[in-house]
Amino acid sequence: MNKEAIHRQIRAKQSYLCVGLDTDPRRVPSHLRGAADPVFEFNRRIVDATADYCVAYKPNLAFYEAQGARGWESLQKTLACIPESHFTIADAKRGDIGNTSALYARAFFDPASSGLNFDAVTVAPYLGRDSVMPFLDFPGKWVILLALTSNPGSADFQTLAVSAGPPQPHPEEGLRLPLFEQVIRTAQSWTGEADSSDRLMFVVGATQANQLGRIRQLAPDHFLLVPGVGAQGGSLEEVSRHGMNRQCGLLVNASRSILYASDGEDFARKAGQEAQSIQREMTKWLSTYG
Repeated sequence: MNKEAIHRQIRAKQSYLCVGLDTDPRRVPSHLRGAADPVFEFNRRIVDATADYCVAYKPNLAFYEAQGARGWESLQKTLACIPESHFTIADAKRGDIGNTSALYARAFFDPASSGLNFDAVTVAPYLGRDSVMPFLDFPGKWVILLALTSNPGSADFQTLAVSAGPPQPHPEEGLRLPLFEQVIRTAQSWTGEADSSDRLMFVVGATQANQLGRIRQLAPDHFLLVPGVGAQGGSLEEVSRHGMNRQCGLLVNASRSILYASDGEDFARKAGQEAQSIQREMTKWLSTYG
């Protein structure tokens, strides 16, 4: 799915909501626990209830990998039930040397190899260019690099001052910039394309909304994947105010606030209502800041 297709979905639905499918088997409602695959049954009903209000889905792979082979099967079936019109993100946060990254890329982008065919994968950039390139070698697929995350420990490294040097010329050459800024400006040269915003996104936590203005200066045309709205306390208005570009340029993720809006038999209906509530607020901010 290319950038324009994502923008079309945003315009059509007046929504930039990404639903995080971070399904904890321990929180699947009791009436589903006797199903052959409780996690898939839960996810399928969540997708059916929320698809009209969102443009993307993002399974966090830890919730599936922790279940072994059964979890991988649940993930495959979940991905297959998501409508083709929706952008799909493997929230895997992979990052390794080149030959290992190539296998990770096959795992998420090559259905003949793994049974999975995501549109995008989240990647940790710490190992540098050669750890990211194997993901970019898949035509039409996206890499979403961790830039400035929402967790409390993000300040341990991501905001450390580093020298703003090569490989990419920059007007602030020689100055000391936060590491997340160096990641954003350097990574834009990795796609080998004139406009890296067609293949590359960045993760910026909703709890870091005060930095979004600066990040937009560095990446004016790129999509930003923004987790942390909802249960983590990030402000959708602040994210929209500071993070939108002319075409929106945001995918704002909500997970627990939607998935666990109810723990009863009405969980899917309540999830749909929560997604619709977020979509309605997004419509407001699109007209205000978009």
